[in-house]
Amino acid sequence: MPSDSALLFPAPTAPEPGRPVEIAPGILWLRLALPFALDHVNIYLIEDGPGWAVLDTGINDARSRAWWEGVLAGPLAARPPTRLIVTHFHPDHVGLAGWLAERCGLELSMSRTEYLTTQLHRRWAEPAEIEARRAFFAANGLAEGPIDAMVQRDIGYRWLTTDLPLAYRRLTAGGTLTIGGRRFELLTGGGHAAEQVMLLCREAALFLPADQVLAKISPNVSVWPQEPYGDPLGEYLASLAGLLRTVPEDVLVLPAHNLPFRGLHARVRELSLHHDQRCQAVAEACATPLLPAEIVPRLFPRALDSHQVSFAFGETMAHVNYMLHRGWMLAETGADGRRRVRAA
Repeated sequence: MPSDSALLFPAPTAPEPGRPVEIAPGILWLRLALPFALDHVNIYLIEDGPGWAVLDTGINDARSRAWWEGVLAGPLAARPPTRLIVTHFHPDHVGLAGWLAERCGLELSMSRTEYLTTQLHRRWAEPAEIEARRAFFAANGLAEGPIDAMVQRDIGYRWLTTDLPLAYRRLTAGGTLTIGGRRFELLTGGGHAAEQVMLLCREAALFLPADQVLAKISPNVSVWPQEPYGDPLGEYLASLAGLLRTVPEDVLVLPAHNLPFRGLHARVRELSLHHDQRCQAVAEACATPLLPAEIVPRLFPRALDSHQVSFAFGETMAHVNYMLHRGWMLAETGADGRRRVRAA
């Protein structure tokens, strides 16, 4: 990724897991650890009259539940959660939503797409689903070992999440939420997730983009088997362009990973440039036809564990599909049933 030298970090270190700190007036920053290569998620608590609105939850595991119990019995004992807002369906964001909603008697607010996507992913262990996913990965060149690891990871989604409430409050782009007397505009963005919710408070110059804009890493943008011809990268780049038009440059950005920062517009431009460079690398690799899986080590030359391989493959597919949609690449299916792509 390009340098983040244009960014300013008001808090140079993150809080210890399970110990919320104030990052802005009326905003508490809670960090929870994750058992993945991306080893943490940021949760934000927004002052809301007698208590705190909770933004995202962490994954469903014993350690995260214990941290939440400590927070509820400690810092939030006198002012408990008032509502629960979940930005998108990934387990580190929605994982404990059902548990926390029941534990604290909270109404859940999500976008419709992210609510339904969570419900869909929790049912991915059906045999027909597994076989369809295997066929997609094989057709694009993945070997049996990585396919097994990716299928097991997808099945594991159910165990990293909890049952959502049967009813929820729908969040839509263009709407607003009043939290503790402050007005937050609702934005949504595609690419990383189909309808990820972001919050903007112009009065306080606060922007909570979830995973859409991160300071140190590029959010994963992937093609998945249920939508093999989708264009999530096109959606993501359109979302970034929209943020430049909509969100002021001077906001404090409170992202779901890495550190809070200032310099939103500079970071958005870096992310857009990063994907331009990735597309150029794909075009150069595909002077002769390649299976998408054969492009992965060209974009990700370091050694990858099974968790990372799934994201690397999905992201490679996103760049391939983006270029196919724009006529910059061509695809053909061979006699072996596998799809190869080449630069147009």
